[in-house]
Amino acid sequence: MIKILCTLALFSFLIISCNVFKCKKKDAVSKLEGNWELTDITGSQIAFDGLYPNKKPTINFNTKENLVSGNNSCNFYTGKSNVTENKIDFTQPMAATKMMCLDGDGQGEQVYMSTLESVTSYTITDGGKTLNLISGDTARMRFTKK
Repeated sequence: MIKILCTLALFSFLIISCNVFKCKKKDAVSKLEGNWELTDITGSQIAFDGLYPNKKPTINFNTKENLVSGNNSCNFYTGKSNVTENKIDFTQPMAATKMMCLDGDGQGEQVYMSTLESVTSYTITDGGKTLNLISGDTARMRFTKK
């Protein structure tokens, strides 16, 4: 009888533990939800203010639909995002408007989109106010919650 009770207690504990970890995973992904504004980007010879003199790029996550959209400083873009725990993938083709961009010779939007495609993971820091998009071990883009 004691064996059965111990087995049931262990089984109950495992079920509860699994549900707690699933909630944490969903909670981590749900923190991406909403609008973010770019504050820093690496990998360009041009300074941030030179790339984006008039308008900073934005990104908006709809985690329920696995959609991402935003503005790359000139054109609007939209597409799918694959998010699992702290892994993120923007390699699927995105649709974008085709307005003529004069700011920074149009390099800002090219740098933004190519950097976005290289991202493989993310972290959210500062109590949910800062989003870091990471490629390998390097934070390539930093956003603040709008």
